[in-house]
Amino acid sequence: MFDLVVMDSALRMATPLMLAALGGMFSERSGVVNIGLEGIMLTGAFTSVLATWATGDPWVGAAAGVAGGMLIALIHAVVSVTFRADQIVSGVAINLFALGATQFLTWIVWGSAANSPPVASMAHWTLPASWGGLARAVNPVLGHYPPLVLVALASVAVSHLVLFRTPFGLRLRATGEHPEAADTLGISVRRMRFAGVLLSGALAGLGGAFLALNTHQFVKNMSAGRGFIALAAMIFGKWSPLGALGASLLFGYAEAVQMGLQGRQVPTEFVQMIPYVLTMVALVGVIGRSRPPAAAGKAY
Repeated sequence: MFDLVVMDSALRMATPLMLAALGGMFSERSGVVNIGLEGIMLTGAFTSVLATWATGDPWVGAAAGVAGGMLIALIHAVVSVTFRADQIVSGVAINLFALGATQFLTWIVWGSAANSPPVASMAHWTLPASWGGLARAVNPVLGHYPPLVLVALASVAVSHLVLFRTPFGLRLRATGEHPEAADTLGISVRRMRFAGVLLSGALAGLGGAFLALNTHQFVKNMSAGRGFIALAAMIFGKWSPLGALGASLLFGYAEAVQMGLQGRQVPTEFVQMIPYVLTMVALVGVIGRSRPPAAAGKAY
């Protein structure tokens, strides 16, 4: 299935994976494994809908999604970096906490533990008509995709520049590879790891905001395993922004194919498992050939 409709859907499906995978990359490049991306995305989805419902402005909602993601990522940073607890256990706890807390708060705010009321959608960007030919050429693209799709694509380019072309990126990578050497050079390992985890929270929270605002409401457990697929995309992409982009597009395509097959003469159970099977196959293919940051998962 390689038609334009499927490819268009694949890009939309890849957007939350792309943002969460970039977030996981920043965290692990600093040396902190963050399997709590699922819970961070779910929190970002809830806070974005709550803020949009309260203000009527989905851009405020997107900002709230980022803030909600950073808040729960801060918990992971304090537990993993300050108290040097097991990073995997902390991530699992965050996932379980977010699943229960968002359902409870949805019931408190809207009287239903299943979903929120519909909220406003995000307006599309367009260039002013006074820009002439450039506006006529670009506006069909800008007007076709939700703004956060374009934000996600821009985030890939910015992340690549930050990670490989700035002093901050060099310090972050040094912290994840050899924290002892970074410390002897005067780099604050604790500060860099906090920065990496908070960046992961901001990006994964924005990914959750896209999920919720694209469907115009919050639904319980709406992340539906996308945080774990984003981790697979990060590993498959070898902890690089461009690799995460390619892997996210691959998994987004699988999800688009899954949706395209619904309603056809294919068993529902088989259709629903396509993205997850592809995730496992992709990970099996890179195990042993993909090397994570040397200090990832190790307390310092």
